[in-house]
This record gives sequence, C-alpha cells and structure tokens, in this order.
Amino acid sequence: MSATLAQIAAARLAGKDAAARMEPALKALAAEPTIVSSVEAATARAQARTLDQLAARGQSAGPLHGVPLAHKDMYDRAGQVTGFGAKTGAGMKASETSTVLARLDAAGQIDMGRLRMSEFAMGPTGHNHHWGIPRNSARAGAISGGSSSGSGAAVGAGLVRAALGSDTGGSIRLPAACNGVVGFKPTQGRVPMTGVMPLSFSQDTVGPLAATVAEARLVLSIIAGPDGRDPICRYAPAMRPRGEALGKGLRIGFASGAVMAPASRAMTAAMGAVRERVSAVARTREVGLDLLTTLGEAANAIAMSEAAAVHADRLARAPESYGDQLRSRLAQAVAIPGFAYVRALQLRSRARAEMMRRVFDEVDLFVMPTLHDVPPLAAEHDVGGGQGVAAMIGKMVHFTRPISFLGFPALSLPVARTADGPLSVQIVGPDWSEDLIADLGEWLEAECSSGG
Repeated sequence: MSATLAQIAAARLAGKDAAARMEPALKALAAEPTIVSSVEAATARAQARTLDQLAARGQSAGPLHGVPLAHKDMYDRAGQVTGFGAKTGAGMKASETSTVLARLDAAGQIDMGRLRMSEFAMGPTGHNHHWGIPRNSARAGAISGGSSSGSGAAVGAGLVRAALGSDTGGSIRLPAACNGVVGFKPTQGRVPMTGVMPLSFSQDTVGPLAATVAEARLVLSIIAGPDGRDPICRYAPAMRPRGEALGKGLRIGFASGAVMAPASRAMTAAMGAVRERVSAVARTREVGLDLLTTLGEAANAIAMSEAAAVHADRLARAPESYGDQLRSRLAQAVAIPGFAYVRALQLRSRARAEMMRRVFDEVDLFVMPTLHDVPPLAAEHDVGGGQGVAAMIGKMVHFTRPISFLGFPALSLPVARTADGPLSVQIVGPDWSEDLIADLGEWLEAECSSGG
C-alpha cells in the first residue's frame, strides 16, 4: 500500500537532506511534459533546505513537512509566471503568493511545479489547443478530464500524492473520475480564491485531488478558512479528523429517475453495488433528483456571463491568443443578455431552497455518478470549435455542473476499476457537510479497496 501524506512527512522529518531527495522527484516530473507545464526546481530546493534546517532542530513545519506536491497552473506565487494553461506569453508574473499556496507552504509542502490545465480553466475534457492533453495512466488514450487535467493525471500517475485543482462545473471531480483518484470540491466559500485565476466568481471553488480520501481531507483542512481578503470566503467550522458519524441513523439517498438517464449499464451497476455496501452502515433510499436536470442552461448562463466579464477585453484585443473552442465559447458568452444572467441567479436561489426542502430534509447526503461511464477516449471528444461543443460539454458535466451551480460540497472517488477504466461516484451534501462526506468517503473507499 502506498504511503499516506502523513507517513511521508514523518519519514522525511526523521531523515536528513530532503533537498537531495528531491532530485529523483524533480526528474520524474520533468519527464512528463504532457502533465507538467513547468518544474520549479529552485523553489522546491529552497523549501527543502528550510525544512531540513527545521528537522535538524527537531522541529516540524506542519502536517505536510517535506511532502512534495504540485498544483494546477492558476495559482500565483510571487516572482513566478502563472500560465493559466494559455498560449505562451499570455500568462502573468505574480507579485504575491496565493493564500492557498501560502497555507500549504506553512504546513510544510515542497512545491515541485505547475501542472497542465485546460486553457483558462475552460473545458471538461482536458484538451488544450496549445499544449495537447495530459497522459491518462488509468486508461490509455482516454481524456484526462478538465479543467484540472494535469492535477488528475499527476496524482493518477503517482508523481505526487495530492495536487490542487479548481471546480466551477466539475473541474476537480471530472479529472478525478477520469484518472481514478479522489477529488474534493468544497462548499463554495470555504476556501479563499485570493491569488487564484478567476473564471466564474459565483461558482469558483478550490480543492484537492489526491490518492486517498484521507489525504484530500487533510489538504482541504489546511487551505480552508477565510483570509480577510476574499469577500465570498466566510467563516465555517474547522474541519476535523475522521469521525465516527456513520451508523444506522445516517440517511443516504441514491439518485434515481431522469437524472440517471445518461448513466451507462456499468455505471448503474456500480451505483447499485455502492448502495448495497452502504446499506450495512446507514439507511438508504432512492431520491428523486430530476430538478438537477433543469439547471444546465441557467448554470451555463451564469458561468459564461462571468467568464465573459473576465475575458472580454483580451478577447477584443487579441482573439488569436485563444484556441478555437475557447474563442468560440467566449464569443457566444459575450452575447448573453443581462436579463438571462439575472434570471439564472434567481433560479439558483429557488433551486437551492427546493433542494434543502425536498432532498436534504429527507437525507443527510446523496450519491450520484461523477461521470456517466468510464473516461472516454480523447479522439472521440476533440471537437475543437465545431458545432458539437455544447452537446459534448453538456454530457460531460451532466452530473457535476448542477452541484457547482448550487454551491454544495461533493467528493468524487473511484468505486470500481474495469478493463476499460475506473468508475467513480460523488457524495454530495448540504453546505459545510465536508466532514460527514469525507467520513462516508473514507469508509466506502476502504470497502471498495478490500472488496468487502
């Protein structure tokens, strides 16, 4: 069994010369240009030397002391260029370090470099007009998922145990599902976005992709909490270690009805197997989630209107700097009328209230697929800027986009591994239910790993 982050940290603290031990990891990252956009060797070595000095005095920086991580190329670090997955020269040199990277630094991470991503974090498949698509180690030739494509691929390939991603419509959970790893999207407002590239300010979230639920939970607990600068990030109870919340009093819903229509037979069977396992530790029932099928247009109107506000000036000034698919989507976004945006915001408020009343009054959490099937082949989804873009995106984000639209937390984890790739489900809860979600996720992960 692979070592956990905590085990790695303990081993590094007990040993010496972390800087020298970084060299094999740096070489491994450098050998994966489809996954890694840049190896930040100087940063990693400097952090390792500082941590060695602490260890020599018998001190620890924190729960990630000496653990090598790498992150999506949309987080600012002072003095470095944040690339955004864009064309060469489109990035920006940062004057400050993002809050989330600063918190991971303080916890003892060694930041090894920047990972590939969909251009400007727009695109659920991981295709990038400028840089190609990261290698998926879970299924040869498959998409790596987007927009946190490099984060999913890096964790899936074992280059790092965890990596930060971002999620506006599924961009943590989809790469996690495609690469057979864990992805944790928090409640919108739990993690500050200070120093993070914006896409849709009312739906953007930051969270980890990791090898296990426990590791994702640890990283999320470190980066969570207000920083006094992001007005959307607000107070919430601090996350706790694994609890003992599971029991027959826990009510778990399983998606049923029209919302499940896109799910393949294999995915439907995996959902059934998960319910059978969960029934041993909680009360389960089917829950109608057809409301989620009505939210796609509104979610798109908000996300694309806000993205248009971010990109309008650059799009007008230098349209050639964008790839075909993104340029086409942004051109359409600029034309979305203001009344459609306002109506979508009103619908979101009503839909959240209805979900709380009709779903979360009846169950504590619910389970649904992350992706409709195993990760599809990249060649089948490389539609560029053609007419099939909207339909392709709609199918990819069918199960993830409504959750981002409503702002609820969700954890994606693999529950079956087939000859054609992994199958993953997501556990969804109301605002601030991350601990309960992680408790169920850790239990289910152990059950699926053991075959129990």
